[in-house]
Amino acid sequence: MEATKIIIKPLLSEKSYADIANKRYWFIVDKAATKTQIKNAVEEMFSVDVETVNTQITAKKPRKRHGRTVGYTSSEKKAIVTLKKDSKPIAFFESLS
Repeated sequence: MEATKIIIKPLLSEKSYADIANKRYWFIVDKAATKTQIKNAVEEMFSVDVETVNTQITAKKPRKRHGRTVGYTSSEKKAIVTLKKDSKPIAFFESLS
């Protein structure tokens, strides 16, 4: 699987902004991607050294009703990537903090 297909988008929230100082970055990734594939994709795309990758699959949740229709939020897979201490930070996230 290609690196651009594994990492869908960065996850930007208050909690993820707080982790940027600790070189921890959050991404929405493909559900079928493994931790090793995510690690290789981040290293390839951003030219950094990854120490650990933690993943979490969020379940779908019911949305509020709009008329007669009832929907669900989509389930997604999050990856929290921690870089090594001597690795350079990801430039995209450094411009946000």
